[in-house]
Amino acid sequence: MKDFFSNVWTKRFVSLIAALYTAGVCCLSYFSIFFSIHIDDRLSLCLLVSAISVIALILMMYTRKQLLTRISSFVILTAMIPVVVLYFSEKALLIPIVITGVLILLFSGAGEGTKTVIGTIILLLYIFAALGYFLFTSFFVTSAKTEVVASGVSTSGRYRYEIVNTEDTSNGSTSVIIEPNYADIVYPFVTFKLKNMERTVYNERPMCSEVNLEWQTQTREEITKELNSISDDLTLSVTRSQYESLGYTIDNALQISEVNMYTLFEAGFTAADVAPINLDKLSDEQLAVFDIGRELDGRYYVLEPTDELLESTKKTASDKVYLSELDSKGLEIFNDSHLDELGYTLFEIIKDYSIPLKELSDEQLAILGISDSGDVLIFNGKVCFRYYVAEAEDYFDVDSRKFSLDLLNPVS
Repeated sequence: MKDFFSNVWTKRFVSLIAALYTAGVCCLSYFSIFFSIHIDDRLSLCLLVSAISVIALILMMYTRKQLLTRISSFVILTAMIPVVVLYFSEKALLIPIVITGVLILLFSGAGEGTKTVIGTIILLLYIFAALGYFLFTSFFVTSAKTEVVASGVSTSGRYRYEIVNTEDTSNGSTSVIIEPNYADIVYPFVTFKLKNMERTVYNERPMCSEVNLEWQTQTREEITKELNSISDDLTLSVTRSQYESLGYTIDNALQISEVNMYTLFEAGFTAADVAPINLDKLSDEQLAVFDIGRELDGRYYVLEPTDELLESTKKTASDKVYLSELDSKGLEIFNDSHLDELGYTLFEIIKDYSIPLKELSDEQLAILGISDSGDVLIFNGKVCFRYYVAEAEDYFDVDSRKFSLDLLNPVS
C-alpha cells in the first residue's frame, strides 16, 4: 500500500482529480462576473463548500510536488479575485475557498522564492482590484432611493417583474422592470441570476400613487393586428439569414440613403424625399443616375466599377460587379467612388434587413421565432410589455457574454 501511494503515477492521477477543484474555482470566477448570487441556505452552503475544500486540500497536499498541483496553487487565489470583490458579502462561500488557496500556496512544492514572488503579485492584485472597485462604486455608480412596491412572475412563468418607485428631486418616478425567468442557474442552496438582463419597459413621472398590474395571455395573430392598427409604418429588423429564410434576396435589402440634393433632383425626386429609397422603387433611368444597372432577373450591378472596386472583388473589367456580392468594404469603396467637387459622397448604398410588419404573414413570424402566444403586461390600463416585441427585438439575449462596466454595478 505504501508503494502504491508513493508511486509517481498515482500522484499524477490524484493531481488530476485535485485540479477539478481549481476548475470549479475558475467556473465560480466566471459566474461572479456575469451572474449575481443569491444564497438560500448559508449554513448548508458553507458546510458543503468547506467539505469539498478540505478534501481538495488533502489531495493537493498529497500531490504538492506535482506540476499540475503547483500551477493550481497559483491559479486558485488569482481566480478568486473577482469572486472576492463582487461577492464580498457572501463570507460563507468565500472563506473556505480562500483558506484552501492560501494553505496550498504556502505548502506547495514550489521554491520559496517562487512562492514569495507569486504571493506578492497576487496580494497586489487583490489590493488594486479592491481599490478599483471601491472607486468605481463610489464615483461612477449613481445612488438613488428606490423601493420595490411589487414583484412576481408572469402568467406563464417565463418573465419576472418589479415595480420600482424612485425618489428624486423631480417628484420621483415609477418604473416597470422585466427580466427573463429562464436564465437562472440553480444549484443546491444557491442560485445564480444573469446580470444586465433587466429592461425598463415603462417609466412614469411623477411617482404613481396607485399600482394596478394585470398579466394577460395573447396570441401572435392578435398582437400583430393590434400593432398594425396602431401604425402602418412598423418594421421588424432581422438578420441576413432570417431575411433570406423569408424568401427575400439581398437585392431586396439594397437602399440608397444620404443622397446629395442635386443628385436627388437629377433622379426626379424633391427635397422632401429624404428617407432611404429602395432600389426596387427606381426605374432603370433613375438607377443609372446612381451608377447602377438592373438585370432582367432583378439583380443590381455597378455600371462603371472603378479599378479599386474590381481589385476588391477580384473581378476583371469584363465582369459585372453585383451589389449583392459586395461586403461592407466593397460598399464603402463604391460609395467613396462617387464624390462631389468638395469630396463628399453623392449618395450611399446600404443594406437594410428590416421588413414592414404589415407584409409579414403569421407563418413568417413563426419562422422568425415568435411564439404562438405569450405574456402581455398591462400597467395602470396601459400595455407596457408584449412577449411578441421582446422576442422580435431580442430583448433578452441570455446567451451573450459581453464585458462592460455595468457588470461591476452592485446587484442586490
